[in-house]
Amino acid sequence: MANQMGSLRALAHHRVGLRIAVAAATIGVIYGYDLGNISGALLFITKEFDLSTKQTEWVATIVVAGSIAGALVASRLANAIGRKPTMMLVAIAYAVFAVLSGLAPSLVWLDTARFFLGVTIGISIVTAPIFVAESAPAAVRGSLIVMYQVATVSGIVVAYFVDYALAGGGAWRLMLALSAVPSLLVLLVLARLPDTPRWYLMKGRRDRARETLRRTDPEADADRELDEIETDLRRERGGSIAEMLRAPYRRATLFVLGLGFLIQITGINAVVFYSPLIFKEMGFTGNAALLLLPAIVQLGSLVATVVSLSVVDRLGRRPTLLSGIATMTVSTLLLVAVFATGGLAGVTGWLGFLGIFLFTAGFNFGFGSLVWVYASESFPARLRTTGASAMLTADLVANLIIGLYFLSALESLGGVATFAMFAGLAALSFVFVWWLAPETKGRPLEAIRAYWENGGRWPEEAPAGSGRFTREDAATRERARSR
Repeated sequence: MANQMGSLRALAHHRVGLRIAVAAATIGVIYGYDLGNISGALLFITKEFDLSTKQTEWVATIVVAGSIAGALVASRLANAIGRKPTMMLVAIAYAVFAVLSGLAPSLVWLDTARFFLGVTIGISIVTAPIFVAESAPAAVRGSLIVMYQVATVSGIVVAYFVDYALAGGGAWRLMLALSAVPSLLVLLVLARLPDTPRWYLMKGRRDRARETLRRTDPEADADRELDEIETDLRRERGGSIAEMLRAPYRRATLFVLGLGFLIQITGINAVVFYSPLIFKEMGFTGNAALLLLPAIVQLGSLVATVVSLSVVDRLGRRPTLLSGIATMTVSTLLLVAVFATGGLAGVTGWLGFLGIFLFTAGFNFGFGSLVWVYASESFPARLRTTGASAMLTADLVANLIIGLYFLSALESLGGVATFAMFAGLAALSFVFVWWLAPETKGRPLEAIRAYWENGGRWPEEAPAGSGRFTREDAATRERARSR
């Protein structure tokens, strides 16, 4: 509680940082709301358009296909016109396509509108974290990251409650269109914010960068920090995908791509997209059960996210991540047992709810809270953006696969085989993380990169947090780079 109060006081002191936090939180709520609202809307869209299972999967998942397209162009767009203009463009476009989704007279119209909605989401999930990371003063950066993550889960929770409130009239169009409201509100916040000092330096506008840095962090030594940013920008030049596939970063690339893919292929968005349909399969009926139970699941996820962020610096990253994955494995085995009984009613149905609750909480405690940290820590500056983009692409591709085939698998294979597959994938994830994930608690970035450059082992001469290396270590890294 003391840490939280300290973070709030720090945010209040950095007023521009507070507005950045609000903008980031609003973007997070928009993203989370879109993830959650389609699950409730599908209960009514399938009836109105008489959708097959595959058509239902496409309505839910075409947003992900659009997100892949958006993510691929996001960094170039943000570099060309700026982080702030990109986010403002995203907010306007999102509002337009949200309303168009709600007005859809046909399935083709709905799919098209949702695809372009996905493009805006793909741009936002790349640009918003960049905007926060480059704008936030160090004193409040952790608070902003927490706020963005918590806001995303909060958006999912809000979506389920909104869906429940509108379910009585089957108002799926309003469910989809309402997400335009927070996207327009974010424009009011963004309009008064500057772009990031880093982007101004990229464009050679050092005076504007200095002015912005003094607004966002009045206590900073502006010229010293700008010199450090310029040095970092020079280091970022020259990186390539080919370098990621060669030693010494081949192992880091395998880890980052594998982790990005496993986040989604283990099934989290099957639960987010299709919770009401899963609970319906378990024997629950009525809007209260089909829409409020998923909301309770996501409230549990919100608590799990906050708990993870509060304990990770004490437990370490590996134990936190492995604990979350182990919970996912156990919960999917519980779901296998529930579906194997055949009688999905009464106590058995509530055991199924418990399985979904634990699965989602386990994901947010482990994968959901920690995965992007590894993406930012595993590569030197010149490869950091490429590595994070590769991880995001792997994540979205797996998300697309789950969204497109989960309902078909549940229908053709049944609940036992489908959740047994997820249990196997969660177990595989546990082994993968145990094998490749370093414990990075208390280690500076240079030390973490040295882990990969030393063949996936910590240099014995460099204790955690020291940041010091011997000449032998430097020679080892230089030989690794030349291979």
